Amino acid sequence: MQIACTRAIAAIITFGAIAWGATVVTPSAQAQTAASNDLQRSVGVYAYAMAGKSGAARGEVLYYYKCWFCHNDYARSAGSPAPALKDIFKRENMVSGEPVNDETVANHIRKGSPQMPAFGTTLKDADVADLIAYLHDGCCYEETKPPRNLWYRATAQNSPQMPARGNLRGGPTGIVRTADGHTLDGIQVQLIARNAVRTTVTTDESGAFEFPQLLPGSYTLRIARPVEFLPYQRDAVKVEDGAKLDDIVLQKRSADDLLPATDDVLSQLTGVEWLSNLPGTAEEKHALSRACGEGCHGYDQIMRNRYDERSWRLILFRMLHYSGSPLIVRGRARAGDRQEDMLVKWLARVRGPDSQLGPVKVFPRAHGPATNVVVTEYELPHVLLATHDVAGDSKGNIWYSSHRTPYLGKLDPRTGIVTEYQVPPTPAGSLPGTHRITVDRNDVVWASENWAHYLVRFDPTSETFTKVPIAGTEPPNVPGFGNFSIGPDGVVWFARNRAVQKFDSKTGKLIDRIPYTVEAPNPYDNIITEDGNFWAGGAAAGGGDTMALMDTRTKSLLEVRSLSPDSTAARGGFDAQGNPWFGGRGGALLKLDVQAKQIREYWPLTPYVTFYEAMPDKRGEVWAAALHSGKMMRFNPQADRWTEYVLPEPYSHDRRTWIDNSTTPVTVWYVDHNSYVVRVQARD
Repeated sequence: MQIACTRAIAAIITFGAIAWGATVVTPSAQAQTAASNDLQRSVGVYAYAMAGKSGAARGEVLYYYKCWFCHNDYARSAGSPAPALKDIFKRENMVSGEPVNDETVANHIRKGSPQMPAFGTTLKDADVADLIAYLHDGCCYEETKPPRNLWYRATAQNSPQMPARGNLRGGPTGIVRTADGHTLDGIQVQLIARNAVRTTVTTDESGAFEFPQLLPGSYTLRIARPVEFLPYQRDAVKVEDGAKLDDIVLQKRSADDLLPATDDVLSQLTGVEWLSNLPGTAEEKHALSRACGEGCHGYDQIMRNRYDERSWRLILFRMLHYSGSPLIVRGRARAGDRQEDMLVKWLARVRGPDSQLGPVKVFPRAHGPATNVVVTEYELPHVLLATHDVAGDSKGNIWYSSHRTPYLGKLDPRTGIVTEYQVPPTPAGSLPGTHRITVDRNDVVWASENWAHYLVRFDPTSETFTKVPIAGTEPPNVPGFGNFSIGPDGVVWFARNRAVQKFDSKTGKLIDRIPYTVEAPNPYDNIITEDGNFWAGGAAAGGGDTMALMDTRTKSLLEVRSLSPDSTAARGGFDAQGNPWFGGRGGALLKLDVQAKQIREYWPLTPYVTFYEAMPDKRGEVWAAALHSGKMMRFNPQADRWTEYVLPEPYSHDRRTWIDNSTTPVTVWYVDHNSYVVRVQARD
């Protein structure tokens, strides 16, 4: 929705059946309404079914989320007492001394041990069976071989080029209504092409929708995130530009505004809707937001579980006391002892084995200007990539990084075809994975290996990699060289060790070091203006109230504190006036007003959100997906106006927004943590 006043301080052919068991569609198939919501991505994520519906393929996903963090070789080398699980069924006995067989392994999974959570309260018998099937066949998860995404279908044969820039209207139109004739606004109507590219538009106040121009052919028509209504799907819908589609008639799921807490409903809740519906104090929910909501994962990854207090305590300890998202090396605590104990007891109360969740209420649908948008989603060849950043090149390609695998990817948005490139191996004992990704003026791709602490250079023309180490004090597998920026002269900017630092991108050698003058921590991000004249950084990853700006020509450094003690400026960019903007993990967008020399805070009305980053466009508007909200936020500072675009999935796990300012209106890109690329095109 659009808010005028804000608080400012100073399937597809064969695709569905293979992936989730939906009806196989052939050119001669009749259009039909499906009772299943299996094409909703969040349904599969909630059920650990991203790589398969059952068996070893699904078991690998369960292993990744439940077992990998303690049982992987990196964690074990760092001191984890968890044994390796590869070839476990070739051993005679477990560590406990019990014989190894399906029954004893299943009992150990269910009951846990002094240092292992008891998963029997959250995993069903079918889950345990799938996990054991994976332990028998294929264990254990390898970063170089992530599971295949069964929804990725783009090939040269089924992916002719789509209409290019400026294509926002002129496609199929229609009406969404109820059986008694009430038109429905804020309904997300989605067409899925043969190559699995999803295009979503939203109905206006008259219930009308209009797609952009699409290639003629057969599509799957569905309602994205129908949550308040029963799932709706029509297969083999013939699409032609300007064609009028049959009315979409929806049936309400409930007679009132409260919805049953079924898996289908819960899997469609955003993180902030989860928090809104759970009992608890403001302090408890704020503690979850700050300790567990800063960007490593969504709230759904927590709330889909049920554990007893002992198990929640073990899980929270690992989450809050180990470094980065892989949780390999013991590091700083993300919360104090009192806060940690409060979170453990609250989670055991609201998501314990016997806790009850009554009917739930979702937030209002989009309306007004927030319906005037086109969202396109692109599948990637693999899942469990922990995708992190995107950046565009001059040819229109979108590049993305993978936080825990050795792959960079290039998406051609005109066809949906993705090309993956494997980064050369990290040193022995260092987890692969890239964090920041950026493309320079010569279309050379640069990335950081956050766990191995290397700068990666990739030349797409010759398809060659060059890697150089960036020295630091952090051990391997602890976040080190991450959010760098590269200036127009090819110099790398990366603040660390209480100073702004410059590195030679060819050698990795330190060129210059400008110490901070106040008690400021290492900033999480480093941003540089296009002309290279100004650098800016925010707060440390763990929290803080600082932002800094440096004139790179004079080395003069401005350091400012915000009014909020926990504003925590994370990642961002400069506006046209030279003001740095950052997403605040405390829940606001943050602007360092250079002229006034103070930090201004801008708060959305959606509660419980955090921001990982913020990016100004050429018009001076600021874009940022609010984590846990399922929304892409657009903020106009001059008008003090928010427009909140609801996304087709309940996720908005955007850690780097890339804006194509060459289009009118601008085109906004991000890659979601759940391994798909999102394009957002406002029509105004």
